[in-house]
Amino acid sequence: MSDALILMIPAFVECLVLVGIHSYLGLHVIKRKVIFVDLALAQIAALGTTVGFLFGMDPSSDAAFLFSMLFTFVGAAVFALTRLRKDKVPQEAVIGLVYALAAAIAILVVDKSPHGAEHVKDLMTGTILWVKWPEIMRAAIAYTFIGVVHFALRKRFIQITEDPDGAFAAGVWVRFWDFLFYLSFGFVISFSVRTAGVLLVFVFLVAPAISATLLTDKWRYQLLVGWAMGTLVTSLALYLSYVLDIPSGPAVVAFYGLVLLVLALIVSVVKAEKRGKASLRLAIGLGVAMAVLSGIWGVGHLLGTSELAHDSAHHLRAHTRHKHHPHHEHGKHAKGAHDGKAVTPQAAQAADPMARVQLLRKLAQAKTKGWKDALVQALADKDLPLFFKEQVLGLVKEAAKEDFGYRASASAQENAKALAALRAWAKL
Repeated sequence: MSDALILMIPAFVECLVLVGIHSYLGLHVIKRKVIFVDLALAQIAALGTTVGFLFGMDPSSDAAFLFSMLFTFVGAAVFALTRLRKDKVPQEAVIGLVYALAAAIAILVVDKSPHGAEHVKDLMTGTILWVKWPEIMRAAIAYTFIGVVHFALRKRFIQITEDPDGAFAAGVWVRFWDFLFYLSFGFVISFSVRTAGVLLVFVFLVAPAISATLLTDKWRYQLLVGWAMGTLVTSLALYLSYVLDIPSGPAVVAFYGLVLLVLALIVSVVKAEKRGKASLRLAIGLGVAMAVLSGIWGVGHLLGTSELAHDSAHHLRAHTRHKHHPHHEHGKHAKGAHDGKAVTPQAAQAADPMARVQLLRKLAQAKTKGWKDALVQALADKDLPLFFKEQVLGLVKEAAKEDFGYRASASAQENAKALAALRAWAKL
């Protein structure tokens, strides 16, 4: 088994852990018709992490997690208070507004922060590929705790989800139970967003639940279908992301969308009273869809090769040349620069993993003094995630034409000889 495939095992296990709890919570969300509550709570949790980032908290630290959970609990209280027995404004509208506000405030907060764009990207797409086993275990324990609580209180939770009017009529304190539900829901989201990101968390919540709802109406069977569907789709999506060398998180999201589309089309035919007519309508619909996609592709190709596209590109290049011209005139924009500063091995060591690999690549390309030592130090760094070690090892292979027997997934003791050989190479 290759090192690249080994490093994906934690991501696969984390996805299965996420599927376990989110498939169940997703059934509540679908039946309550508050589809975007997960997206809103996830964005609120991300906002908490972002504000903590502004206060100097590392996004992966416990302080940032507790701060994001505080924000999520406030969001849970808001959603519980806005669910009224007779509401003039649908709760889904309130949820959508809260999501938009949280997203806008997060963008405003990171606007003045260093590496703000990278932080927003991580919050949206997650960092699931380099999740560590302690994080997985902690999330699994937290999800198990929430699962036990929901199992013990399942009758009340299901009652206020399926028949809130009946619960109101029976004198049940619905607002309290709603708050308890959203509180536990937010607790789960706070853990999930740290590794999976806003988009993947939303898909894990909604996609398996939608699949299960299409196939059966009973809670027990819906749970089984959701878990089975989530496990199968996640496994195939991660495998395809490995084979095709594409980002894992977006690959899982896209594959879920494809599977849901195919499943919905099959169910629409199978459950139709007249399958012949349903099949005909499906064939016509697919034909129209193909024609529309072909038309979009044709228009895109036509516009892309037209004078309009070239004119826009010309203006963009002219603007870029004008913007950076002073640097070229005065020789300040030298090769190997990074954000206006010279790239040094010391700067590479201090950067976050993604930026560190980018800086190391610049060092290797420019053959800056100490670049070999910087590469070896990265490979010897026990805190550098396997995914990034693989990329650094690729830079070493490209420069030295060999890997010296180093394996990114091996322990420091197992790599001792390889690291000694690498240090000898760095002195050449």
